[in-house]
Amino acid sequence: MPGVAWLLYSALVLLLLALLRAVLLFWHHAPARNKIPRAQKRRVVALQQMEALAQRLRQQEPSLDPKPILELPLETLAQKLRDEELSLESVLCSYLEEALKVHQEVNCLTDFLGECEEQLQALKKLGKTERGLLYGVPISLKDPYDCKGHDSTCGLAQFLEKPAVKDGVIVKVLKAQGAIPFVKTNIPQTLYSFNCSNPIYGQTLNPLNLKKTPGGSSGGEGALLAKGGSILGMGTDTAGSIRVPASFCGICGLRTTGHRLSYSGVVSPVKGIKSVTTVAGPMARDVESLALCLRALLSEDMHQLDPTVPFMPFREEVYSSNEPLRIGYCETDGFTQPSPSMARAVRLTSRLLQDAGHQDPRASQSFEEIRGVGTPKKLWEHHSAVQEYQQKFIAKWRSLDLDVLLVPTLDPAFHICSSDVGLDSSSYTNLYNIIDFPVGVVPVTTVTPQDEEELAFYKGYYGDSSDKHFREAVQGSVGLPVAVQCVALPWEEELCLRFMKEVETLVKNHRGSE
Repeated sequence: MPGVAWLLYSALVLLLLALLRAVLLFWHHAPARNKIPRAQKRRVVALQQMEALAQRLRQQEPSLDPKPILELPLETLAQKLRDEELSLESVLCSYLEEALKVHQEVNCLTDFLGECEEQLQALKKLGKTERGLLYGVPISLKDPYDCKGHDSTCGLAQFLEKPAVKDGVIVKVLKAQGAIPFVKTNIPQTLYSFNCSNPIYGQTLNPLNLKKTPGGSSGGEGALLAKGGSILGMGTDTAGSIRVPASFCGICGLRTTGHRLSYSGVVSPVKGIKSVTTVAGPMARDVESLALCLRALLSEDMHQLDPTVPFMPFREEVYSSNEPLRIGYCETDGFTQPSPSMARAVRLTSRLLQDAGHQDPRASQSFEEIRGVGTPKKLWEHHSAVQEYQQKFIAKWRSLDLDVLLVPTLDPAFHICSSDVGLDSSSYTNLYNIIDFPVGVVPVTTVTPQDEEELAFYKGYYGDSSDKHFREAVQGSVGLPVAVQCVALPWEEELCLRFMKEVETLVKNHRGSE
């Protein structure tokens, strides 16, 4: 096994042991288990309140047709709301109704944020110059984001009936920019899983194939966004927890550099894990929506609310640049053999980028050379090994004069019953948590019948049970989305997004020409 795989395993084992302890404490604590039925009843009541608000808003506009509103991209929707071409009530009503429909199909909601009605009324009093970038935009939040008066459960009963005393920093900043948080979404128990199920709220399904998981841990967000029940969501990412649901559900997601966005007011089942950086990040149906969200979040408000976050406004000149990019790529991580569709997605994207005039130094072999970090035996040795590997990775990147890196992401979506293979195959995503690079996911193709035929001959690199389980997990996926990951150096979110936008545009043009 390559040295970096041992690094990844060491970090994940430490995390999993801590999570296992939390789960065992739960099962030995009867009062915590008794909270579950009460939580389930509260959700029923909350969703009834959500439906009631939707009905009240519709009564104000009986002729409302939500379809044209739901089809608007975020940037256009936000502009129309600021210019009063659309009413706040019509947009919120449209997304309330659609989110309820999606939930009925895939079980993705955990709570309704009823205070959104009061917030809507407060926004109506603002003058045009006071309206933020996300004025009137309904947004969804992954369960761990603290919202005053609501639980942040992490799928654990011991966190029930402990409502947040205040909004978290990101929620405050989003509200200051005019966004209207209206629902919270489902997650796996303890958050660390590529499935999306917990004993409180049950199993969330992938809306593109109900036999598949939407991924984890931001699976509720992925499912809701993919089906159009939300236009913008906030997830968290520990080992791919934004990127896996994004790739499984065919949307875009961004894992930011640690501390570029505040993590204050985002609940974690285990605190003190240093080797793997958990971060906040946006999820949406297109790259421009991610960029708009980041513009809104990277305001002076965030630094004022959380001084540990540097004040680094969004660098528009980097995102909007048209200069050719020097792009390296890796078709495999050398540990888990990519599925046929994963490898094809990277080859397709690389060809489109080269045809568009971007340089491709073909960095795969060069990056393989630095995967030999020794096995850490103690926690502090592990931290040191992570730092050493990060510096080696950056040094190799610099020596190749790269701007960005194109790599596979984990897909297609797993069968619900086989999500336990995630630990073995998560190296495609969790490497970038360990070395703390910004990385985004962009869907580029779908699984073809030929991909499925080639999968029948998949053996993996080791031919062991893990390789067998991976093949079984991704079988039966014709038509499901396949994505790539776009990687940049730390603190280069704008460059990462610019690369993602380039990939997105080229793929759309390619589909249009077929």
